[in-house]
Amino acid sequence: MRLYIGSTGQFVSAVAHNQIADRLKAAFFNYYRHLPSPGEIRSWRQSLASVSQVFQLNNLLDHGIILEYQIPLTSKRLDCLITGKDGGHKDHAVIIELKQWESCKPSDGENEVISYVGGGEREVLHPSAQVGQYATYLQDVHTAFYEPPEPITLSACAYLHNYRFIPNETLLQENFAYLLATYPLFSMDDVEPLSDFLKARLQGGSGMDILGRIEDGRYRPSKKLLDHVGNVIKGHPEYVLLDEQLVAYDRVMASARKGVGDRRKTVIIIKGGPGTGKSVIAINLMADLLLDGYNAHYATGSKAFTETLRKIIGNRGAIQFKYFNSYAAANPDAVDVLICDEAHRLRETSQNRYTPKTERSDVPQLQELIAAARVSVFLIDQDQVVRPEEVGSVSRIKDFAEKNDSRLFEHELETQFRCGGSEAFVSWVENTLGIARTPHVLWTGEEGFEFEISDSPSSLEEAIRNKAREGASARMTAGFCWEWSKHTPGHDLEKDVVVGDYRRPWNARHDAVKLPRNVPKAQFWAHDPHGIDQIGCVYTAQGFEFDYVGVIFGNDIAYSFADGAWTGHPENSGDPVVRRAKGKFVDLVKNTYRVLLSRGLKGCYVYFLNPDTEKFFRSRMDVRGTAGLQARTAEVEPYMNSLPLVGLGDMQNLSQSDWRTRLETGWTGEFLRIAGGPFLRNRYLVRMADASMEPLIPEGAICEFRVPHGESIENKVVLAGFKTYVKRTPGVMVRKYQRLAVVRPGEIAETTKLFLATENRAFPALELREREDTLEILGVFERVL
Repeated sequence: MRLYIGSTGQFVSAVAHNQIADRLKAAFFNYYRHLPSPGEIRSWRQSLASVSQVFQLNNLLDHGIILEYQIPLTSKRLDCLITGKDGGHKDHAVIIELKQWESCKPSDGENEVISYVGGGEREVLHPSAQVGQYATYLQDVHTAFYEPPEPITLSACAYLHNYRFIPNETLLQENFAYLLATYPLFSMDDVEPLSDFLKARLQGGSGMDILGRIEDGRYRPSKKLLDHVGNVIKGHPEYVLLDEQLVAYDRVMASARKGVGDRRKTVIIIKGGPGTGKSVIAINLMADLLLDGYNAHYATGSKAFTETLRKIIGNRGAIQFKYFNSYAAANPDAVDVLICDEAHRLRETSQNRYTPKTERSDVPQLQELIAAARVSVFLIDQDQVVRPEEVGSVSRIKDFAEKNDSRLFEHELETQFRCGGSEAFVSWVENTLGIARTPHVLWTGEEGFEFEISDSPSSLEEAIRNKAREGASARMTAGFCWEWSKHTPGHDLEKDVVVGDYRRPWNARHDAVKLPRNVPKAQFWAHDPHGIDQIGCVYTAQGFEFDYVGVIFGNDIAYSFADGAWTGHPENSGDPVVRRAKGKFVDLVKNTYRVLLSRGLKGCYVYFLNPDTEKFFRSRMDVRGTAGLQARTAEVEPYMNSLPLVGLGDMQNLSQSDWRTRLETGWTGEFLRIAGGPFLRNRYLVRMADASMEPLIPEGAICEFRVPHGESIENKVVLAGFKTYVKRTPGVMVRKYQRLAVVRPGEIAETTKLFLATENRAFPALELREREDTLEILGVFERVL
């Protein structure tokens, strides 16, 4: 994905005509379905104007250029990549990282400085370190830069066009000498050195063909954590840490160095959603800490994940991989660095039903972990809590650290490695499940990640097996909606998961013995190829990743269109612990499906047991040829497979009855083909003109409305028109109709007031004055296509 591609000549012209920022803004919206921030737009205008001047000055106008290029399988974007031939007529490309910094301070991290970004001073990567990681990553995953016979040579630099170096400049300190020599840094006073750097690599021009090689290149199959962890532990890292990942890594390494002999403990919190690389950081830390001679431990709350790591690593180092409840009897500061992966799975205490009475304790598990180590690292995603007894939270860890006078550091990860590097997919899942309000209301299917809805569990499994036959890692999973039978030693697994004629076993229980041949133990289900023959639940899938995941979405929660909300159905749950969670049930099950849906690196296929839940997911998909909008080139049959696409001006100054008549007597304007049908003639489509109803309705989204007929519109989203134009308001708008009781100051009696309210607080609500406003309700909102 990239927001702009073309020749440098075209780019310079677009900058000169003040068009480049608007083009990037439009491309950003078309791809991400929400607008970029005002700060990002300002950054484009200023930074790209500066680099355009450098291109003009050096006559670099016969070259290819990509702006805002998404690094494969991540959510990070390169600012600028320019292509051309060097003096020896070899293909070359240069990454230019653009910064608007004006000053910075030293940091004790190996690759970091402190600069004012994002509204405050933050520890960030040195620009040369950042662009160097981008170059290394691209050379590692993009065939154009490594595949024989003549890979494109890739160079990188950073241009701080607002920055002026001062005496004893932080960015030029000796500890950054290697970075600066490999990936040079240029300030506002370094236009000539920057020019020399670019001309030495690009003076031959003819860059458009090279740009085509990059566009046509392929990405190497995703590296999976468990396939390479053995090499990592042996000192051969297989992953390149990017941006905030490297910042967090360096913070741990710096704290480890300082922790020896320091009486104050250090607590580091690393937050991140699914696929942001928490476990990648943890594994890299373990490898390097052990190689540097530190006593590092890696702890989780997952038997499957811990045992699989131990198996892959083998005897060497396996003893360093433990569980959260392994530290009840540990001596203080026995461990130099304790890495707690999936810290959201922390329990209140380490005792369980098997703990002898003599060893039972009420000491919090969190206290045991921090007491055992000089430096404690907690990698956490609070929205992966799937059981009521899991109490790991950022606030709890911070409170404990502060009360015990520990040094506290907090980092947040954003780069996406799972879900095809798609921030949007995870964000859309969170929005659709009602876990968080995010800008990704619609799934557009344009992020290189496959999401498909299957019409049966059998077709779902066949799709997953086809991917496995092609050499991909793939697994079937399901919500915990069926009982998990105890295994009879020496017999086949019970086929507990039953949907009509479809019958499959869960993965083996942890206590199962004498399993049939080719049935892996529970802890190895995710890694053993024979795991594809069983269905995994959240407890065996959590923490793992596959190329493709299949999910049977059960009836333990369902979307209710009548209530406009997710509703819980504990009677359909096969998980006795979660079933008894009462008020937490819906949230825990939502988190369960968030975990399952986000296990895939390249794709996720789903079968829904509940028709309304499937309908709700489809209503939030704008995928041409799959759901939502369909190809306009197909034959259009009015009201059979298409609806009128209406402009707001078409409804100006009309009454509800006039509008209904106009639709029902035959719309003569444009029809748009959509999924579903046939449709009633009171239905029509409108494109949202502004952002007033975001995130419910994105700006520019096409929505379906129906003309109401004698029904209450209280608290409904409506398309309202005014027969008389109202001052300071458009003649037609989409808003929520609300009737509120208000008590005026000094009065006792309530006054009923009418409002047309917005979802986006940046847009004011409109108070209606019934005698002055002639309001006409022309439509009631049905769905976003």
